[in-house]
Amino acid sequence: MERTILSVSGADRETFLQGLVTNDVRAARGGLVYAALLTPQGKWIADFLLHETGERILLDAAAFLAGPLAQRLALYKLRADVEIAPTGLRVRRGTGPAPAGALSDPRHPALGWRLYGEEEGDDGTDWDAIRVAHVIPESGIELTADTYPLEAGFERLNGVDFRKGCYVGQEVTARMRHKTELRKGLVRVLIEGEAPPGTPLLAPDGREAGTLFTARNGRAIAHLRFDRAAPDLRAGQARVSPDPDWPLSIAGPGR
Repeated sequence: MERTILSVSGADRETFLQGLVTNDVRAARGGLVYAALLTPQGKWIADFLLHETGERILLDAAAFLAGPLAQRLALYKLRADVEIAPTGLRVRRGTGPAPAGALSDPRHPALGWRLYGEEEGDDGTDWDAIRVAHVIPESGIELTADTYPLEAGFERLNGVDFRKGCYVGQEVTARMRHKTELRKGLVRVLIEGEAPPGTPLLAPDGREAGTLFTARNGRAIAHLRFDRAAPDLRAGQARVSPDPDWPLSIAGPGR
């Protein structure tokens, strides 16, 4: 997916972002930080990677999000000493040996490294296969305006910090973690056949059980209601069942 790198500069850049996004911006001084901007109701607006270098914080977002995201951030500026602008930087990424200056993707080790500079591209990795294997959502596919970050696995993907203090949508996010048992979320499923991303998942009794998203090699990411999970779900003409190696929770294996 095409990316755009924004620059957030000015004396207040760190405190400005710290009060808005889901993760601790201070960690971006030494590497990449995965974070999101939410609505006051705790739903996804945009997700991105942050890296502080020199006198600016780079914000690496899907290209289709960058313009609206910059506009929304500008609404929060008020009198803060902050400037938000596009850069000419491009991003390379890969899973092989990392070149000098590359940064590890904080979401999962399988996502390898990212390098910001004048060149873009990757090493031919099948990124969707990695995303499906580890249930890593993508902007505009699994992550939409109806997404709550915890249902999308943001805690497992190191995308939210529960100790950093207030940010937009923080109250809802914290309440979901501490007071609510999540009953639906992104999981990995098995699929026989094909269906486009966004196809509803239907339980045997005809009730909607969730939505199918990215599929690769007989597996797929799905947003699933755990109480309606069954071995004979349908997504169009495709047959879908829960993957026994991925528990029916947003935590994932081994968590």
